[in-house]
Amino acid sequence: MPTTKKTAPATSLTVPIRNLNAETVGEANLPEEIFGVPFRRHIVWEVVRAIRAREHAGTHKTKVRSEVSGTGKKPFKQKHTGRARQGGGRPPIHRHGGTVHGPVVRSYDLKVNVATKKAALRCVLSEKLRENQLFLLESLDLPSHKTKDLAATMAKLGVTGKALLLDRRENEKLAKAARNNPYLLVEDALGLDAYAALEAKTVILTEKALKTVTEVLG
Repeated sequence: MPTTKKTAPATSLTVPIRNLNAETVGEANLPEEIFGVPFRRHIVWEVVRAIRAREHAGTHKTKVRSEVSGTGKKPFKQKHTGRARQGGGRPPIHRHGGTVHGPVVRSYDLKVNVATKKAALRCVLSEKLRENQLFLLESLDLPSHKTKDLAATMAKLGVTGKALLLDRRENEKLAKAARNNPYLLVEDALGLDAYAALEAKTVILTEKALKTVTEVLG
């Protein structure tokens, strides 16, 4: 008996545009080459690994035998003492001596090319859209800079957990309203990376932020 191959339903890339009162004011068609790509786990892992590696300060340092304080004089003569020969007071076998193969100041930066970074961000944004965790707002121009007002707005929109708010850099009211809330992170759309989008439960873009992201990733 012939079997029919099941095809996956087409995913709509049309999302509603809402205002701060959670009212739908329009629709936006998202470009499929940015918001409709499959999730490529290895590329995302590679970029996230590089971003997290940059967070290491790399300032760890221990002193070797040439750097510790102490004498270089032999503590006793070389032979005929019945003891193991010693060359000074700073070798690693002595208390307060130098450290062997200890950590040194270094950079943890990992090289990832720009094309890979953009591909990882496309993967994460597409996955957020498929999971209905990507919202589009008309704007994030708040009437005040109070944290409780922004929290009330997020409650109206049904946003729970950690949220990433993407808008223009000069939106000072939004930055002030979100800085005391550990669950809200405000980023300029130009500085968006895959790790910030992946770590947040919900990604919220304004129309201006969407235009910026589309121009960068398009």
